[in-house]
Amino acid sequence: MPRPMMKTPEKSKNFLGSIKRLFNSLNRWRVLLIVSLLLAGVSSILSIISPDILSNLTDNITEGIVPRGENIKIVAEKISEAFNEDNVISSVNNIMSDDNISLEDKKELKETLIELNSSENKKDVLFSLKDDLLLKFFKEFSFEGEKISEEDQLEFIRITSEIKNYENNEEMLEVIDKFPKSIYKVVEPQMNMEKIKEIGFSLVIIFLLSSLFGFIESYILATVSNNFAKSLRSSIATKINKLPLKYFDTHETGNVLSIVTNDVDTIGMQMNQSLSTLVSSLTLFIGSLIMMFITNYIMALTAIISSFLGFILMFIILGKSQKYFNQRQVELGNMNGYIEEIYSGHNVVKVYNGTEKAIEDFDELNEKLYYCNRKSSFLSGLMHPIMGFVGNFGYVAVCICGALLVMNDLISFGVIVAFMIYVRLFTNPLAQIAQAMSNLQSSVAASERVFEFLDEEEMLDESNKTKVLDKKKVKGNIEFKNVKFGYDKDRLIINDFSVSAKSGKKIAIVGPTGAGKTTMVNLLMKFYEINDGDIVIDGISTKNLTRENIHELFIMVLQDTWLFDGSIRDNIRFNKENVSDSKIWEALKTVGVDHFVKTLPGGLDAKISDDDSISQGQKQLLTIARGMIEDAPFLILDEATSNVDTRTEELVQKAMDKLTIGRTSFIIAHRLSTIKNADMILVMKDGNIIEMGDHKTLMKQQGFYSDLYNSQFKK
Repeated sequence: MPRPMMKTPEKSKNFLGSIKRLFNSLNRWRVLLIVSLLLAGVSSILSIISPDILSNLTDNITEGIVPRGENIKIVAEKISEAFNEDNVISSVNNIMSDDNISLEDKKELKETLIELNSSENKKDVLFSLKDDLLLKFFKEFSFEGEKISEEDQLEFIRITSEIKNYENNEEMLEVIDKFPKSIYKVVEPQMNMEKIKEIGFSLVIIFLLSSLFGFIESYILATVSNNFAKSLRSSIATKINKLPLKYFDTHETGNVLSIVTNDVDTIGMQMNQSLSTLVSSLTLFIGSLIMMFITNYIMALTAIISSFLGFILMFIILGKSQKYFNQRQVELGNMNGYIEEIYSGHNVVKVYNGTEKAIEDFDELNEKLYYCNRKSSFLSGLMHPIMGFVGNFGYVAVCICGALLVMNDLISFGVIVAFMIYVRLFTNPLAQIAQAMSNLQSSVAASERVFEFLDEEEMLDESNKTKVLDKKKVKGNIEFKNVKFGYDKDRLIINDFSVSAKSGKKIAIVGPTGAGKTTMVNLLMKFYEINDGDIVIDGISTKNLTRENIHELFIMVLQDTWLFDGSIRDNIRFNKENVSDSKIWEALKTVGVDHFVKTLPGGLDAKISDDDSISQGQKQLLTIARGMIEDAPFLILDEATSNVDTRTEELVQKAMDKLTIGRTSFIIAHRLSTIKNADMILVMKDGNIIEMGDHKTLMKQQGFYSDLYNSQFKK
């Protein structure tokens, strides 16, 4: 598939600033975070200590499986003392003076003594003597509780005559089994089990503590990250209720939903994975580096040089992957927005055969998301194989270097074992740090979108407004005074709008699309702030009233129906607790939808939702019934009967007439037949009132209203 045409993703707008703000947002859980990160550090430190202890254990075990070379050397030296020049002469003289020695043996000894003076290899000369004469040169002695006889000493000398280095394990292993029993007991391999048990027990304790601290740290961090995500969602929910309607008019719903779901989930999940990993990995990295130099600087340098390639690649990949993580979150929001848009207009797409075009557009968005996902995942996924190779290369380098040092008696075998672990502790953190940085990049990209949303301009603060209108005492007079409004300051769509609505009157607002009808209602409900002029309710300016106070004064039935997942009872009494079933049935009967509700399984307990399970007309009737439950002095009907049939419209109209009794009503309608009985009809065009009066008066004028009304009944 060809590479999609798209802008090159940019890096974070403020990477460090976003990280700082992200961590500042975690102040509520600062103590838990510190404890968690300290536990992660301690767990890593314990992991760093363990290789050195393991090296000690390895050396103790190694010593226990090879002959005790030092004892062999001591025994050999003691036995060899019989063959130094002074002892040989002394022994010969003693033997010569022994009456039990035959003349023939004495003669042989004399000849041997003469030969010793001229020979360089005195041991070979002595060994030419008979065994019974040679035994005279040795004296029985004890070593580590074992008596070593003259015969055993002689046998030992003969067995080890070719050995040059008594500490060479390979040479000794070949002959040790031939040693006399007395000597074998003092040189045989022997493990110090008490010390091995002590070291092994300490290792088990360290590993258990490391695992326990790691478990507690993971639990705390998971709790903090989930609470933080929960807090972000709550902040977003609060923010949504503080945003002006203009924000939702200019932003896709799906994109906002993506911020609430995908971005917040990304922050929580990636933060959980990256914070502890960064701390533990950095601790492991620095600690293992220090321990390697303490243990052996030559092997430490070998490990570092062999792993240096990993450092370079890590920083290169991090630099290239950040922009794709940022763009991935943007494209995810775009795709979610498009899906929400197409799904909500699914019927229109089908009717206009737009399925193929919708799929093409979706494929394009999906391809962009795929491209960013592939790039970010590929680049971050490179970390593990690259660092795996670097780690394995480090193993090889350490083994070769260690073998050379062991051969030269510079280190023990246990040091190599320790360094094998140190290399893993040194190289693995590089990959983990790189992965944690990738996760942190995702968190930063997501947090920037969340913080950008939280930083959106809110509706004006109304905490200083003290005036309150009690809806039970409101008379119901509303006056628009020279109201001017525009969504942009440079382009007004309501120009000097003035009208007075008396208490209990029914005011209809009609006009072509774009005339400003719905905008006037939005201004009345204070969804938007007016640019100039004033709106007064019972002599009090809406500028001095809070939005909540104004909203509780109005019943509002909109053209766009909304039902939530729940029972019919809950939908009708929305946000009102003390509403009896009889009152609900009365409202349903008034709008003529009671029969439909009775046919549903469960009646008022029947579960419904805002989907296609019920007709659009039935939805509208239910929302009108919801409005009837609300006891408020003002009523706004914005095309409330536009989605019902003619017969139902008559029933609704009668219900509306009952609903408007005693209330000041504003009715926006395109079906002019529904507002013939209005007390006043305002005809709007281009943001201005061009005609005003009741139905009969306006029809007599033969003006814009008359033309508009008659056009609806032309055949």
